[in-house]
Amino acid sequence: MPNFMLTVSIGTLLLPFVLGFLIFLLPRFHKLLSLAVPLATAAFALLLFTLREPFSFLLLDNFGVTLLVDQLGAFFFLTNAVVSLAVLSYVWQKNFTYFFYAMLLFVHGSVNAAFLCTDFMSLYVALEVSGIAAFLLIAYPRTDRTIWVALRYLCVSNIAMLFYLVGAVLAYKANHSFAYESLRGAPPEAVALIVMGLLVKGGVFVSGLWLPVTHSEADTPVSAMLSGIVVKAGVFPLLRCAILIDELDPIIRTFGVATALLGVSYAVFEKDSKRMLAFHTVSQLGFVMAAPAVGGFYALTHGLVKSALFLMAGSLPSRNFKELQKKSIRPSIWVALTIASLSISGAPLLAGYGAKVLTLKEVWSWQAIALNLAAVGTAISFAKFIFLPRSPEAEEHKPGIWAAVTLLLSGLVIANMVYLDAYSLDSLLKAVGTIALGWAAYWVFFRRADIKLPRLLEEFENLVGVMGLMLILIFWMALA
Repeated sequence: MPNFMLTVSIGTLLLPFVLGFLIFLLPRFHKLLSLAVPLATAAFALLLFTLREPFSFLLLDNFGVTLLVDQLGAFFFLTNAVVSLAVLSYVWQKNFTYFFYAMLLFVHGSVNAAFLCTDFMSLYVALEVSGIAAFLLIAYPRTDRTIWVALRYLCVSNIAMLFYLVGAVLAYKANHSFAYESLRGAPPEAVALIVMGLLVKGGVFVSGLWLPVTHSEADTPVSAMLSGIVVKAGVFPLLRCAILIDELDPIIRTFGVATALLGVSYAVFEKDSKRMLAFHTVSQLGFVMAAPAVGGFYALTHGLVKSALFLMAGSLPSRNFKELQKKSIRPSIWVALTIASLSISGAPLLAGYGAKVLTLKEVWSWQAIALNLAAVGTAISFAKFIFLPRSPEAEEHKPGIWAAVTLLLSGLVIANMVYLDAYSLDSLLKAVGTIALGWAAYWVFFRRADIKLPRLLEEFENLVGVMGLMLILIFWMALA
């Protein structure tokens, strides 16, 4: 079994890159080659769910590559597979070139690598490849705006990775290993540099405020890919390190709670639909980090929901909620928006409900208070979609959306079976009460509120300064 798992793992790791380069040689078959990759990743994820114990592999030595496969990773691999399939379905009938499909495969493969490796140098390579491929996808429309946003993303990402690389070297100097466990006993500056780099890549807390502009200005399928899966390549190693190293667990949990509250604080006042979704990506990543051991299930539900919502947001007649309240959308798109919004709000019968219950069960008492407050904010935010006016005569939705959205929403219904223990009377009443409280607050205050929170920390010239402040904060936490 170990030899078989090693072979399958390496095959899953290499397949996206092999087929991605093959697309340039056989551009006529770019769609079929692209389709094979997420299907293979989905099969690998399902195989991992059958494991009774994790498998780890040391391919070379302390300078080499270490891999780990377990059920936590299975949730992230499955998220990558389903989101990639949905994005491919969305662009299938559109005029995207073979270059776009090849970059999708490179993003997919590098994210898989980030989920599979457990050493800092392999992770560095995986994150750099994903950053370059994501940059090319963001810039794909070649407008002035998307090129600037892509360059902004690449610059911030590369600066964060420089900090990360220095931290990895310091960790190796302390323990003569690049494995994640080398953070145990490493100097606090090494911990601070590595954690800060991963927080930036994952779009976490104030160091991740590059994310709203990037995700909202990217093309619709790219936004779905970035929010559904790419940012999780930075978050997943943080979960893995928190599980392996007890000293890191409270740091990751603390940033999880702070991130959940920060993102939702912006989202409830946001009037732009794509920016609201982007801020909720920040917030929901906080929920993923708040309970590292069960973060995989929450990551899966968030990836499915957020990809569906970004794809549907691209089909709405406007991005401005004030304009949308005066227009009507078609009942079909409203039903899909409502299902996704209810799931992320924690409504029963959808995967988001079980994920929230499981997460809140695994957090500490002080975390639960803050996360319940964030859950109310989530219900307030997505009431903006649920209470939009609708009419059969409204503007037609864009073609190609329904195959992708059906796949993602079906995944939410099926994934609801993962944690059936969530269906207790107390949990059901709490979920319904949270959503009702959020909707009431929306109608009483937030529907008409015209408050604009400052965007100072989102400005490019301030992002690097924020990294420095975050570095000091994490150093202090690691030292303590």
